[in-house]
Amino acid sequence: MELDSWTAALLTSAACGVGALVVLVHRVTRHQQATEKIQRARKWRTESLERAEQAVLRYRDTNPQTDSDLILSLTLSDLTKQLKEGTLSRDDVLHSYMEKALDINRKVNCCTEILLECLDQLKTVPSNNDGLLYGVPISIKENVNYKNHVSSCGVVVYLDQPAEEDSVLVKVLKRQGAIPFVKTNIPQGLLSYDCSNPIFGQTLNPHNSQKTCGGSSGGEGALIGGGGSLLGIGSDLGGSIRIPASFCGICGFKPTSGRISLQGVKPLFRGQKSVLASPGPMAKDVDSLVLCMQALLCDHMFSLDPTVPPLPFNMQIYQSSRPLRIGYLENDGYTQPSPSMARCVREVKALLEQAGHTLVPYHLQNVSYALPELMLRGVIADGGSSVLQKLEGSPLDASIRAQIFHCYFPKWWKKTLSLFFKPLGPRVSTIFSTSCGVGSVADLWAHHAAVEDYINETIAFWRKINIDVLLCPMIGPAYNHCYYSKICNSLSYTMLYNLLNFPAGVVPVSTVTVKDEEELKHYKGMFQDAWDEHFKQAVSGGEGLPVAVQCVALPWQEELCLRLMKEVEQLVKQSRR
Repeated sequence: MELDSWTAALLTSAACGVGALVVLVHRVTRHQQATEKIQRARKWRTESLERAEQAVLRYRDTNPQTDSDLILSLTLSDLTKQLKEGTLSRDDVLHSYMEKALDINRKVNCCTEILLECLDQLKTVPSNNDGLLYGVPISIKENVNYKNHVSSCGVVVYLDQPAEEDSVLVKVLKRQGAIPFVKTNIPQGLLSYDCSNPIFGQTLNPHNSQKTCGGSSGGEGALIGGGGSLLGIGSDLGGSIRIPASFCGICGFKPTSGRISLQGVKPLFRGQKSVLASPGPMAKDVDSLVLCMQALLCDHMFSLDPTVPPLPFNMQIYQSSRPLRIGYLENDGYTQPSPSMARCVREVKALLEQAGHTLVPYHLQNVSYALPELMLRGVIADGGSSVLQKLEGSPLDASIRAQIFHCYFPKWWKKTLSLFFKPLGPRVSTIFSTSCGVGSVADLWAHHAAVEDYINETIAFWRKINIDVLLCPMIGPAYNHCYYSKICNSLSYTMLYNLLNFPAGVVPVSTVTVKDEEELKHYKGMFQDAWDEHFKQAVSGGEGLPVAVQCVALPWQEELCLRLMKEVEQLVKQSRR
């Protein structure tokens, strides 16, 4: 029997109403589940910090003679020496750093949890002290797997997935005698060089609470910069080690991707191959980075992860005194550096020339094409669907909303917006275009081929002018809060070397001066668009904050890159005497 039109319409309306109700109930349920997961994670964190506080107090009561100030003042090389000689106890060192980390965390909110297993590890660390990092407390970024602990990447979907085993990095560090004792905060989805997520909150800069500590290894930068850790492990996809190191006034190093094992270092999503990630060390000085690289590049790592080339650290290259031929640039041609960024390159260039090195002008290959088309389009080759999938069910942190909102748009709307903004702002127009992704598999292969061509062209130019290493600006000073998502263009200074897969590191060399702030008032930018104006606003009010330079080498030449970093560090110290 056929239904009359009124009955059909009524049933259709009822069905639509039921469908809408089902969707609403699903969303409410998902929101409740997310809230419950976040509450459990925060409770776990609070209990972890409280238990660590209690352990520190108990140790203080029974060991009042411990000289924490002395311990915290030692460099990594001095600390390891005294631990091996037995003039310092591992217990004193661990509890001193745990106490300091808790103190820094109260000020800047940089720790996601204390790894209380470290107290048990004190008893199980071999009595022989052959490990290069024997007894050294080490901090690790939240996405570095530690058995039975969550690597959430700042998203709810991963909160109930504790790691089944330690990452290769953690296994090697433990074999070398190090004691991982704390995990540190990250931005939501590791997607920002701010450092905020809806689970653990906002991390502040240890030098100025009105500024961001950077990201995505922001908790590491803040903790080490504040003195709560001597050595940490971060990861870097677009500057995620180097930016927080720069913002927090410490050293950070991104090796060639593949030189250090990535097994157990959790990404937001897997499969993206256009721009390569790399884990690396963060510390207060270059020698500490080198010691960490020596410790990691060992037979144990090569055995645990056969995909890592068995290349031990070459100290002969690092310690060489051969004069270098160094390329340098003040401006990448896409993002005008802040006055302090450019000044630091000029000052370091002069110091290197005085020391007998040859400095050669260098220009980067078409960054205005490489950043949007090769880097950004490559990172979201699927149009952002993987990002949205991992963010599903998570409250969206304010720090990344402006950055990912276009991922929610259909492709036709992105293309329309790209055309609309083209006469108004070419760089904004490009963002809508690149957020469409690459399209088909054939397009992805063509994209990978274009990346290979860009790398080959860059290496050819490098060899043409015959340079050993490169000196260039580093993003800085630290931004005011909530600006990152408005100015992703400044990633041109860091993500480029992930695309090229060149090792790169940063060394703090100066602080922002009154004159820098005066010159900033006249900053116009390369394109004089909204991004340039936002960059000016982001770095304003930075007087006294640290500023760094960046050192770069060709792939697999980590030792040469670190050698330039050490040279810069020493020359800057000598110039201050």
